[in-house]
Amino acid sequence: MEDTVGTGDLNANLRWQRTGDPQLDTAVQQWLDWDRNPWTRAQVDSLVAGGCLDELRSRLCGRMSFGTAGLRAPMGAGFNRINDLTIIQSTQGLYVYLCRCFADLSSRGVVVGFDTRGQEESGCSSLRLAKLTAAVMLSRGVPVHLFSTFVPTPYVPYAVKKLGAASGVMITASHNPKEDNGYKVYWCNGAQIASPHDKEVLRCIEEQLEPWNASCWDEELVDNSSLSTDPLTQINSCYMEDLTSLCFHRDLNSSCTLKFVHSSFHGVGHDFVQRAFRVFGFAPPIPVPEQRDPDPNFSSVRCPNPEEGESVLELSLLLADREKARIVLATDPDADRLAVAERSDGRGWKVFSGNELAALLGWWMFFNWKENHPDPADTESVYMLATTVSSKILQAFARIEGFHFEETLPGFKWIGNRIHELSKTGNRVIFAFEESIGFLCGSMVPEKDGVTAAVVVAEMAAYLQTKRLSLNQQLHNIYRTYGYHVSKTSYVTCNDPPTIQRIFSRIRNFDGDDSYPKACGGVRIVHVRDVTTGYDSSRPDLRSTLPVSRSSQMITFTLQNGVVATLRTSGTEPKIKYYTEFCAAPGESDVSQLEEELRKVTVALLDEFLEPDKNHLIRRAI
Repeated sequence: MEDTVGTGDLNANLRWQRTGDPQLDTAVQQWLDWDRNPWTRAQVDSLVAGGCLDELRSRLCGRMSFGTAGLRAPMGAGFNRINDLTIIQSTQGLYVYLCRCFADLSSRGVVVGFDTRGQEESGCSSLRLAKLTAAVMLSRGVPVHLFSTFVPTPYVPYAVKKLGAASGVMITASHNPKEDNGYKVYWCNGAQIASPHDKEVLRCIEEQLEPWNASCWDEELVDNSSLSTDPLTQINSCYMEDLTSLCFHRDLNSSCTLKFVHSSFHGVGHDFVQRAFRVFGFAPPIPVPEQRDPDPNFSSVRCPNPEEGESVLELSLLLADREKARIVLATDPDADRLAVAERSDGRGWKVFSGNELAALLGWWMFFNWKENHPDPADTESVYMLATTVSSKILQAFARIEGFHFEETLPGFKWIGNRIHELSKTGNRVIFAFEESIGFLCGSMVPEKDGVTAAVVVAEMAAYLQTKRLSLNQQLHNIYRTYGYHVSKTSYVTCNDPPTIQRIFSRIRNFDGDDSYPKACGGVRIVHVRDVTTGYDSSRPDLRSTLPVSRSSQMITFTLQNGVVATLRTSGTEPKIKYYTEFCAAPGESDVSQLEEELRKVTVALLDEFLEPDKNHLIRRAI
């Protein structure tokens, strides 16, 4: 540590010691010049005083980029963290890009929503960040539709479409750990921004790093500006009215004897799920009291992600046992995803995977579509979509039933944009999903929606009860008709990006330069698709039909025994995810043999290609 230096006009009397690293010194100086949040300024001051150079470089010498769910990072000081300054910078860049794309931005405006996250030590909350987002837009004369309270993530894209806004911003980190927050951007079509918009917004952000003026920091501006409106009442009313288009058996619902338990995982979901159940004619589900109200610390769960299964659903299952409820529904903290469990008589609880729920919901949506559209010609315009790492069960449906099925890259932004493209040619997507318990029933909003999915599952369960069937029994009926689809999805955690690069580089040069593995667990690999590089060995031109995605890693292997296996990096967390699926032909019923073959391939995929012990990867806690 060397000389001392002042920190500019804001606090001219405050001085800090140079680090000896010119790049880092410049970054520290910029931070202290620009940041007006006393908590995050104090964090940088403390790190400088303590000589924590690696931590300072980590926080200040890089920037966030758009992943599968927008900008997402830990809250706290730093240019690659979520905080007041980076949200202001991001919104300034978004404003500049929107001005280029929309001549009528000043009349269309922007929608802003937020979840219930917060971090006291950073003076940071989703509400505050939403108000700062609004302040930047308002300071440039752009109308802002800012929700007055927390809302489910799908409310923002729904409002964008309903109000004709140019864009929408949702402040949320969904199911991430409590330390994180995020900035999710939607385009005028209601879909999350994808290429080229995401790259152009980032470029604009980098050109607008210095806060424009004091108004950008004024969170009270939303209360004083005539350009600021609260869309909550209108959007609530419209959303619940549109939800009735997915209610097919209201009479059955009103007489249903099933009991449902719902957990909102300390997030936004409680009020909205209760209201959706009433719209469908159900008695409200029984809330898990410890998890009903917002809590940014997610105090009752080790992880705020219902996808983790029974280990995080413990309170829900205990309440359901006490109340003799058969179905448990759990929405994640921003209510865009849904987990479901069903009590099996004498056999405990069945927690459905995302792929299994998709089989049920896909069957249900098409069953009701056919009931209301008996003319086979109507099916020609029907589509279902799934991300490429998700189960191929919808493809099996489409093959037999005659509708269309398409795959997209991982991330609902790709599904949302494809829905928009298909709608322009008169086609209709009636169901879409990603295996990480993200479901879209109908076409109300081009985004996954846990509130809608929860009440649709409830109606499906009520209908099946009249046929003396459980959800799990119907799942097996589906598999007997369309073929068993046995899948496994999990992950390892890796907090060291260079290690991830080495792992995937080794796979691409497994048997010499540019030579992928030829077998997995002794089973021959017949095709390899590498979306990161655009390679696909199954195509005559060796080029993948999916868009190239160089910012993330994803390689898919098709094995001789019919197993499809994919390795990919998460777009929101420091994880390498792996997905395996065995797709059997209709009529094959030896499920235990299918599961054993899949288990062997999955173990080999992990041990041979990822080498968890050698690479110090952290296996998923069960």
